[in-house]
Amino acid sequence: MTYERIVVLGGGTAGWMTAAALATGLKGTTVELVESEDIGIVGVGEATFPSIRAYHQILGIPEADFLRATNGTYKLGIKFRDWRVRGEDYYHTFGDFGQLDGPNALWGQYRRHVNAGLPAFGEQCLPTVMALNDRFCAPGKDAAHFNYAYHFDANLYARFLRDIAIGRGVRRTEGKVVDVARRQDGGVASLKLDDGRVVGADLFIDCSGFTSLLLGRTLGEPFVDFSRWLPVDRAWACPSARVGTGLTPYTRATALDAGWAWRIPLQDRTGNGHVFSTRFIDEDKAREQLLQQLDGEALAEPRLLRFTTGHRARFWSHNVVGIGLATGFLEPLESTSIYLVQVGIGRLMTLLQRGGAVPAAAIDAYNTGLVRQFERIRDFILMHYCLTARRDTPFWTAMAATELPETLAYKLHAWRQTGALHQYEEEGFDGHSWLAIHAGMHHWPERSDPTFNQLPAEKSLEWVRERARQLAEAVAPVSTHEAYLAQVLGR
Repeated sequence: MTYERIVVLGGGTAGWMTAAALATGLKGTTVELVESEDIGIVGVGEATFPSIRAYHQILGIPEADFLRATNGTYKLGIKFRDWRVRGEDYYHTFGDFGQLDGPNALWGQYRRHVNAGLPAFGEQCLPTVMALNDRFCAPGKDAAHFNYAYHFDANLYARFLRDIAIGRGVRRTEGKVVDVARRQDGGVASLKLDDGRVVGADLFIDCSGFTSLLLGRTLGEPFVDFSRWLPVDRAWACPSARVGTGLTPYTRATALDAGWAWRIPLQDRTGNGHVFSTRFIDEDKAREQLLQQLDGEALAEPRLLRFTTGHRARFWSHNVVGIGLATGFLEPLESTSIYLVQVGIGRLMTLLQRGGAVPAAAIDAYNTGLVRQFERIRDFILMHYCLTARRDTPFWTAMAATELPETLAYKLHAWRQTGALHQYEEEGFDGHSWLAIHAGMHHWPERSDPTFNQLPAEKSLEWVRERARQLAEAVAPVSTHEAYLAQVLGR
C-alpha cells in the first residue's frame, strides 16, 4: 500500500518537527497532526546537537528567524563541572583535535610532555578556547573545523515549527484521543477523539511523548530498560532570571550528589534542571539541590518529570512509527533527545520519498539502526559516569562500579591498551568527542604508541605549544557571544 494520508499524533517538538518535514518533502501527501492543548508538552529539551542545523537547512529556515522566534542562543558544547573530581572542569565542544592516530596524533604528542606545564588538553580545540572566553563566531571557509548548535525555548520552537508546517499544508486537529481502532492485520485503523470525530490514515506517527499511546499502549511494543546502566529516573526543571551581562555559549552540566544539574542560557532567561536517581536521593532533597544551583530568581515552581531510560524494542511496528519520547528516553547529558528525533525523521523521509509501500526488510533496517543509535549514545553517556574518580556519595560509588555493556567495555579497553578510538556503525559521536571525554577525565592509554617518538621531543613540544598559542591568538579578536547574537538579530 502507499501512504497517501499520514497522521501525526502529538505536537511538541517531535510532532511539529515531523509534520514540517513531511509537508516539505512529501508533496501530494495529506498530513494531519492531532494534538490536545489540555495535555501539554514536556518542553525541557532546550539544548541541541549540531545536526539540527542540517534540519533547518533542509526546511529552508533562516537562522536569524529561528533564533528570534525561540529566544535562542548559540552552543559550542558542554562544560562539565565536578564530574571527575569536585572543583575541576572540562569541556566537550564541537571541534576537533587534528589527527587521532599515528605520529601526528596531537593527543599523543601532548602526552609526551606531562611535566612541561602545558594548559589542559581541551585548549588544543578551537571552540573550547572560544567557550572559555565566552566568545562566538560561525565557522569561516578558511577557519579550523568546528561546528555549533543552539539553546532555545522548546515550547516556542514547537509553535515556530507549527506555523511553518501549517503554512505548507499540514492540517492541525485539536482533540484528545479516547479510543484507537485496529485493523485486521494488527495495525492502527483510526483514532477516535473526545468529540466523536474519527481520524483515519495509512500511516500513523506516534509523537505522544512518554504516554506512547500507539506504539506502546495500543501495539504493546516492549520496552528495553537501560536503568541497570543509567539509573536516573527523575528530573526537576525550573527557569530562572538572567543575571549579569555575559552570555555563555555552552551548556553547563554540574555533577551533584545523586545526579547532575543542567544550566542552559537563553536570551530572556536561564533554563535549569536536576536529573537524579531516586535510589540515592528523595525528590524533595533533589528539588532543594536544584534551587541551590540557580544563579537568578526562580521564575516558576520546579516541575517534576518521571521517566525510565531505554527504548521500545521496535520503532516501526505495523503502520505506526514512533518518534521522540514515544520511542524511548536517554538522559539529556549530551543533548541528544532532539538529535534522535531528527535521526528518526530523516530515515523515515528517505524511505517514504522512494514512493510506494516500504518493504519489510527496510522497516527491519530502520528498527535496527535506531536501536543501535540508542545503544551507542547510551554507551557515550555511561562513559561520563564510569571514568569518574568521585567516590564521595553512594551514587558515584555505584556508578563507578557499574558492569558495563560489552560494546563500551571493549571501547574502553581498546583505548586504555592501545590508544585506539574504536568506532562502531551508527555512532552518534565521533572519535574527537570520545577523546574530549577521555582527556577531561584524565583517562589516558597505559602504553604510548612508539611511533610518537618519530617526532623529536623538542619539535613535538614546540608544535603543541604553538598550536595553543595560535588558537588563543585567533580567538582574542572574536566577538563575545552576546555581541555576535545581537548582530545576527539586528539589535
